[in-house]
Amino acid sequence: MDFDDNDISEEVTEAGSDELLSDDKLHLPTGANPLVRLHAVRAWLTRRRKMTNIEIGEVALELQQLQQDESGMARLRRRELQARQEQMQYLQRRFQQAQRRLETYEEAATLLEECVDHVTVGERLLVEYYLTLEERVQNRLQAGESESSPRLQVLFDVQHRVERVSISDEDE
Repeated sequence: MDFDDNDISEEVTEAGSDELLSDDKLHLPTGANPLVRLHAVRAWLTRRRKMTNIEIGEVALELQQLQQDESGMARLRRRELQARQEQMQYLQRRFQQAQRRLETYEEAATLLEECVDHVTVGERLLVEYYLTLEERVQNRLQAGESESSPRLQVLFDVQHRVERVSISDEDE
């Protein structure tokens, strides 16, 4: 088997740069290229989707274990049975909330790609994306959705990310 060291090096560099660009505390200099800013938002969205997928899997595993343990529930006291049912409901809520967050991260990524398709990559791109996100937020608020809903929280987080990579260290 023949490996090309350059291919491996490029993959490691790209993965490493994605990790750096997806960091929540990323600060880009004033002269940062708009493509770098765009890539920072993309990398962050990808990382958030991966983290949310992991959370969904962990909660699903907890739910499965709790359901498997139900065989011995007939011998449990009423108080213990109620505690298990509350735990099950809590895990189901967490699972549904994580699913909503994942759907919204995917929606945000799709919106970003639509903006890329319709706006020339430049300083204006992330502004257009931010405004598109703001329109979604306002529509959801007008529809009566709570600001603490998982969907709105994700949209607020994405807006914050766009602000963070759009504003240089000197502007803060």
